Amino acid sequence: MLRIPLPINVAAKPPFYRSMPMKTILCYGDSNTWGYNPHTQGRYDHKTRWPMVLKQLLNEGARADDPYWWVEEEGQNGRTSCREDPVEGDKNGLRQLIPILESHKPVDVVAVMLGTNDLKPRFSPLPYDIARGVQRLVIAVQDSRMGPDNTSPKVIMICPPATVKSPVFERVFGDSIELSKKLPPLYHALAKESGAIYLEAGKYIETSAADGIHLEPEGHRKLAEAVAEIVRKL
Repeated sequence: MLRIPLPINVAAKPPFYRSMPMKTILCYGDSNTWGYNPHTQGRYDHKTRWPMVLKQLLNEGARADDPYWWVEEEGQNGRTSCREDPVEGDKNGLRQLIPILESHKPVDVVAVMLGTNDLKPRFSPLPYDIARGVQRLVIAVQDSRMGPDNTSPKVIMICPPATVKSPVFERVFGDSIELSKKLPPLYHALAKESGAIYLEAGKYIETSAADGIHLEPEGHRKLAEAVAEIVRKL
């Protein structure tokens, strides 16, 4: 008896494959989230920037057409936590936050890494004021109800690594090294106070000596790995 093979549906998923609802994480930060290259003053490519490395890590084992996580990059050069910049213009991260959340809703997780630009002498910053400014963003995310079914997104409050000595941005940042070193315990305390997840980036990465402010490619990868570990536990 001649058996005629049935046509194969190449688009069909194997019976063992179970599609899961895709989740969204928003990476909200400054030039280190944007991907500023301290050697060229340009932008790292998509394979290097930590949000895109995070996307790769979180989707390991997923089908290319059905990822587990969608990662949104929202980095802006010079972005502050909640301060109006009289020199560089529209950089207030708190003021920009809600419209950005609305554009990506529903958002499951928001990873906030800000505070480096608040170190600039033009703001006459105190360590607590910088940490408190970032906490204001955390609370704004929680109050936004921009998560699935109008729930509150989970928030990862990331303390940036300390700055290091470099003549490149000395006119802009002055001597901010000791000030930046005082931030981790304050971020930690205020993250705990607001119910956010705390991550001290300086435990995993160092700022590049090339300009004292930005990250090397290896720093982007290590930061992505640290954030991925937290997200997987969520």
